[in-house]
Amino acid sequence: MARRRAALEAVMEARDVAHLLIYGAANSGTAVPWLCGWPVTTEAACVMSPGVRDALYVQYYNHLPLARRETPNADVDWGGASTIATVAEEIRRRGGADGRIGVVGPLPFSRRDALADATGAEIVDLSRDYTRLRLVKSDEELDWFRIGAALSDLSIDALMAALRPGLTERDLADIVERAYVPWGGKPGIHFFGVTSMANPDLEVPRQFTSPREIVAGDIMFTEITATFRDYGGQVLRSFAVGAEPTPLYRDLHAAADAAFDAIVGCLRPGAVPADIVAAGQVIEQAGFTICDDMVHGYGGGYLPPVLGLPSRRDEPLPDLTLEAGMMMVVQPNVITKDGQAGVQTGECVLITETGAESLHSAPRGFLSV
Repeated sequence: MARRRAALEAVMEARDVAHLLIYGAANSGTAVPWLCGWPVTTEAACVMSPGVRDALYVQYYNHLPLARRETPNADVDWGGASTIATVAEEIRRRGGADGRIGVVGPLPFSRRDALADATGAEIVDLSRDYTRLRLVKSDEELDWFRIGAALSDLSIDALMAALRPGLTERDLADIVERAYVPWGGKPGIHFFGVTSMANPDLEVPRQFTSPREIVAGDIMFTEITATFRDYGGQVLRSFAVGAEPTPLYRDLHAAADAAFDAIVGCLRPGAVPADIVAAGQVIEQAGFTICDDMVHGYGGGYLPPVLGLPSRRDEPLPDLTLEAGMMMVVQPNVITKDGQAGVQTGECVLITETGAESLHSAPRGFLSV
């Protein structure tokens, strides 16, 4: 935690910012738990100034007792009737009026304007600077991410054991959460898609579960993240239910497996986004395309590089070079060009000095139940 705070102070100095507001709301805003240890609930705002103890303000009032227990390195108090007004008062008390205030996190325009009006300060967005700090993981972070990955793998084990005709996507959500909640895990995402392999009408998992009942001959594909605190894995798999995969689905998954292997094979320090996209183009060479992002950075947010394929849409490649300690989700979600069928495979990997190491142990391949 001390190392993180020092890194933020270096950013503040480089950007000529004397005070920093770290903000989160509605369970969003990764910088608050990263610096303070408090998972954001309704609203949380941390005021940070070099040489001064941090002040964390939370909503609601009944969240205050736990926030104080979870955040020993800051003075924790209720945000009052207006958290941003309380923050402005604290910054003025620290001598921050009419200066430059840095902000990290999803601060709404209305609150930004209220902070500027109340302090007379210039508001400087440091969220991109913070994102750069999250790209390379520490050894301590990786210990916790490995726990999140293991909890996510429990979901795949549970689906292998319980998936059968007659269940609905809602039943699958229940199965998945029961696998990791007893171990202290909490839901990140669990997206499911179910369609007939003989007559498909769905290319990617749904973000909201449906009551669609599974029958023999279906494919069920899924994307799952279970988290330990704010540290999660991510695992994507496809299941053939009560039947062998059809020729189309065998071809789709073969392309996905080939893309996964090619992409993972090029992930090493010094690689650039163009290398990754070129590796993934085996999907297009097989006559297919993608819907979701093919690769994205991970761990502390949806991080760069976020990459697709030219056949999905033309987009500029980020100016970024891979380093050891970065985490990425490789997820070649191969679909037909008409958007009627698709598969999911992939998982979270760590970039090491010698290549990419998976954080997951869930079985690979087109799974059958």
